[in-house]
Amino acid sequence: MSTPRKPVIIVYSDDSSVRSAIVAALGKRVANDLPEHQIEEFATGPALRAFVDRKSVSGHLRADLFILDGEAVPEGGMGIARQLKDEVFNCPPVLLITGRREDAWLAAWSRAEASVIHPIDPFTLANTVADLMRSNTAAAIG
Repeated sequence: MSTPRKPVIIVYSDDSSVRSAIVAALGKRVANDLPEHQIEEFATGPALRAFVDRKSVSGHLRADLFILDGEAVPEGGMGIARQLKDEVFNCPPVLLITGRREDAWLAAWSRAEASVIHPIDPFTLANTVADLMRSNTAAAIG
């Protein structure tokens, strides 16, 4: 009997402290009813795109959720989110981290399924990720 694959969460930010805050907030598991996950971190847009392109060519994108920093420089997560949604077949859910609550409309423009604001609140982030993972699992089953 094979062990089920751990869900893979992709984290993108040019700022290592933002990536660390996200990883710390998510821990090994975001909710008791969800399996442990694996996190892949990326500091640049080109590195993230290379990962997506490499995995897409092999026939299966090994990602279940993208968490993108909308405030990343020089390439913000909003533009990357929009590109992922336009170019990746059955793109996994995207959660954007925005600079202000008023930027939620930009997250919607980027076609992200959810957004949270800086500074990162660990409970809000973990709960939002758990909700996205549950709805993505339900969509895959249904």
